[in-house]
Amino acid sequence: MPRRPHHHVYVIELSKDVLREPKFLRCNPGYVEGRPCVYVGMTGLDPDVRFDRHKAGIQANAFVLKYGLRLLPDLYEGFNPMRHDEAAEREVEIGIDLRSAGFGVWQA
Repeated sequence: MPRRPHHHVYVIELSKDVLREPKFLRCNPGYVEGRPCVYVGMTGLDPDVRFDRHKAGIQANAFVLKYGLRLLPDLYEGFNPMRHDEAAEREVEIGIDLRSAGFGVWQA
């Protein structure tokens, strides 16, 4: 019997202070001033649990650890849960969509 889908994509709002990071700026040449900065990820955990783990330094992305503010469920809730391969594709699609809307985006 196949396992039920349990992977999630998630989006975390980052403080605008992340714009002081040259690496972040280099990856976001189309950033539109005033738009949000975000981290887009995927996980087999509940997004709330994953966010808490980032902030606790457990398998954390450095930008989320330092600049992560809160989850933005309006940008991902409708997609979850899904199979691993679907989540991997959706993570990339969300990043592309948000970048094209002028967001600053970081992905693992």
